Amino acid sequence: MSTTPPVLAAELAQAWADIQRYHPELPDLAAPESLIGESSSACGAELSFERLLHEAVHGIAAARGVRDTSRAGRYHNRRFLAIAEEMGLDHSEEPHASSGFSLVTLNPEAKRRYRPTMERLQRALKAHTAATAADTKRSFRGPAARHGSSGGGVRVKAVCDCGRNVRVVPSVLAQAPIVCGGCMKPFRIPDVAIAAAS
Repeated sequence: MSTTPPVLAAELAQAWADIQRYHPELPDLAAPESLIGESSSACGAELSFERLLHEAVHGIAAARGVRDTSRAGRYHNRRFLAIAEEMGLDHSEEPHASSGFSLVTLNPEAKRRYRPTMERLQRALKAHTAATAADTKRSFRGPAARHGSSGGGVRVKAVCDCGRNVRVVPSVLAQAPIVCGGCMKPFRIPDVAIAAAS
């Protein structure tokens, strides 16, 4: 069962659909909750519309069969940058030494195009933050919160038939299938990983 507030999940799904309206080849978002609480130094830890558009660049790259990152997904190459520019994202001239062109920002045209979407999503994110921060002194959040983890449990490798893989918390994958953008088949956790996580 998802712990993502329905309003926030709905706003994330709607924002993704707004991006798809301008970029129809973007695959559907399998699980909005996968974006909440995730942290990546390469992609930015804070959830925002800009980060959502960044993730959409990866979605289009996968749909096109373009390898847009290297170094275990940390380094965003010029193929990533080319798609990002198509989608209204800019980057400084020089790539970052370890993350490449990952730190992209909305250009003025994209800001105008997506202004209503960004405002709706920002309201939902503020409400989510207020709701989750309001009771921190009285609520038990488990070991992940005590140790500063982004939470969710131990991630294991999920694979698809084409050989791609992702790290995922088994309970997130159990909520709904996560579909590979390369072969359009669901990721699955091999039996060996399930036994090790138990």
